[in-house]
Amino acid sequence: MTGSITPDRRPATDGRPGGPLIVTEDAALLDDLLRLCAAAGAEPEVHHGVPERRGGWDSAPLILVGDDAAARVRGSTRRSGVYLVGRDQDDPEVWRRAVEIGADHVLRLPDAENWLVERIADVAEGVGHQALTVGVIGGRGGAGASTLACALAVTAVRSGQRTVLIDGDPLGGGLDVLLGGEHTEGRRWPDFARSKGRVGGSALEESLPEVHGLRILSWDRTDSVTIAPEAMRAVLAAARRGGGVVVVDLPRRVDEGVAEALAQLDLGLLVVPGELRAVAAAARVASMVGMVLQDLRAVVRGPYASGLDEEWVARALELPLVGELPVEEGLLGTEHGAPPGSRARGPLARFCTAFWEQALAGGTVS
Repeated sequence: MTGSITPDRRPATDGRPGGPLIVTEDAALLDDLLRLCAAAGAEPEVHHGVPERRGGWDSAPLILVGDDAAARVRGSTRRSGVYLVGRDQDDPEVWRRAVEIGADHVLRLPDAENWLVERIADVAEGVGHQALTVGVIGGRGGAGASTLACALAVTAVRSGQRTVLIDGDPLGGGLDVLLGGEHTEGRRWPDFARSKGRVGGSALEESLPEVHGLRILSWDRTDSVTIAPEAMRAVLAAARRGGGVVVVDLPRRVDEGVAEALAQLDLGLLVVPGELRAVAAAARVASMVGMVLQDLRAVVRGPYASGLDEEWVARALELPLVGELPVEEGLLGTEHGAPPGSRARGPLARFCTAFWEQALAGGTVS
C-alpha cells in the first residue's frame, strides 16, 4: 500500500479496543507504520493532522505522530500515549518537537520497530491488569505438584476467573491427561516451542484446548522438545495479558526456559511431602528456584514422619507456610476418577478456593 492515506477511517465499533491514531503525510513512513500495525493485529485510523471529529485525538488509545506532522499537532490537548516517530537518526531538533507536542517517546525506525509492535499489539488486545501468575513445583518426584496445579486451575474457573494452565514439565506425562482432556483438539507445546517475538494473547488462548472451562497448554505424545527461553517468555507473557489467573506446573530442574517462567511468576508454591528425605530434596530445589523467584512458599503434604508436621517442614526450609495439602481419594487416574479440584466440596477444592480468595484479594496467603 504505497503512499495511500485514508483520512476518515473510523475506529472499531464492535466492542474491541480501537487501533492507534496515525498522523502523517509522509508516504514512506506511513507504509512502515501500517506494516507494523498489521504485524500487531491492529487497524489504525490515519489523518493528516489532529482529527476534526470531536474526541478523535483524546479517545485514541495510542497516537503515532510522524516527524513531518509535529507542527500540525502542536497545541493539541496534552495527553499520554503520544509517540513521535521518524527515520532520521541524526536530527538534533527531534527532542524539541517532542517536547512541543508532549510526546512520551521519540522513536526512530527501523531500530524501534520491535518495541513499537509490542505497544501497538497491547492496544489491539486491550491490555489491562495482568493475570495473577502462580507456579507450582514439586520438592521431590511424586510430591503432588501437578495435582495441585490442576486443582488450582479448576477451582479458579469455578470462581469465575479466566484461567490458563501451562504445563512447563515435558517429562511430567501431560496435564491434559490428568484432566482427562488428552483427546481435546488444540495446539500443544511443540507448536510453540520455537516461538520468537510476541505471541498474541487472544490468538494463543483461542488455539489451546479447552478442558473443564479452562485453557491448557500441555504436551502431545511425541518425543519431548526443549522449550527455548524466548518461547517460554513469549507464551507466558501472552497468557498473562488476558487477566484472571495463570497456573504453571514446573519441573524441579532450573534450565533457561524454566528460569524465564520463574521470572514471570507472582508467587511460587513448593509442594513438600512430610518426610526427612523429601525435605532435604526440597531444600535443594528451593535454593535453585530462590535465585530467580523471590516469593516462594511451602505447601506441605502428609502423612508425616515421626516428629514432623507442616510447620516444622516450613521452618526447616525457611519458607512461609501456605498450609497443609489435603489428601483426596478417587482423583483421575483411577477407573472412575474425577479431575483434581472438580469436587466443589472436596478437601482439595476447599484448600484451593481458600488460597484464591486470599491471593486474588491481595492479602497474605497463609
